[in-house]
Amino acid sequence: MPVKGIDYDKCINFGICITACSDPERFFKKDKEQDKVIFEDPESECIQCGQCIAQCPENAIIYEDMGESFTFENIESPEKYISYDKIFNFLSANRSTRKYKKEKVPIEILKKVFKAMQRAPTAANMRTEDFTIISDDEKIKLIAHAIGEVIKTDPSLKNQFSEQLEIYGKYYDIPLYYDAPHLIFVTSRLNMMMEGYNIGNIVTYGRLAAQALGLGTCWSGWTQLAIHVNPKIKRLAKIKGNVIAAFIIGYPDVKFYRIPPRSMKKVKGLGMIYQ
Repeated sequence: MPVKGIDYDKCINFGICITACSDPERFFKKDKEQDKVIFEDPESECIQCGQCIAQCPENAIIYEDMGESFTFENIESPEKYISYDKIFNFLSANRSTRKYKKEKVPIEILKKVFKAMQRAPTAANMRTEDFTIISDDEKIKLIAHAIGEVIKTDPSLKNQFSEQLEIYGKYYDIPLYYDAPHLIFVTSRLNMMMEGYNIGNIVTYGRLAAQALGLGTCWSGWTQLAIHVNPKIKRLAKIKGNVIAAFIIGYPDVKFYRIPPRSMKKVKGLGMIYQ
């Protein structure tokens, strides 16, 4: 079990680890006779969410094989780290990029995107997802061609997208991916609805991280739809999984000068809070 116990040289008996745990009083308990928090290691393992590590003010939780933990100034008050107005503008500026430069993104920058993706929350900290990036132009073309064939032959996809794809062909060498230099897959072998939400979170983290690095991205719904029609496409991409998301990434060859308009929806119950 990665969480091994408590360092009593550091512990101040604050007890936050008890309620920080997703299963309170199972791993951390208050021993009334000793008047201290104790750690017990039951047969079933914890989900390794790390909340006890994150919330302990004295860094007194002993753990191993759980990856990197770090801190930074104002971590305890993230609203001081970045203002709402700045984060709102940053989120609003995130766009689907449909025109890319040919140059490849350096591997060190791509690693930062994947590092951010692996900070995304998943239900019950399952973290069953796999990551694949394809950067070879010919391989991307093969995948795009296979997906294009599905769009041309599947009745529902043909009616929706074939004409659109044909028009894109006038402007791009790989119209389905807008000539993006990299294609990223996030997959999971778990066949459950929650994994779709998990992967959605992961892709969103990646797209926002990419934006902070001067990159553009676009979620490829065509890829997901085509793979469900023809699972053999997974072999071309050398991916496995029941739940799949794909997005493209690269240096944008277009600039955005303003945020597009969005109609605001009413929030049910919001007006009742202070009545």
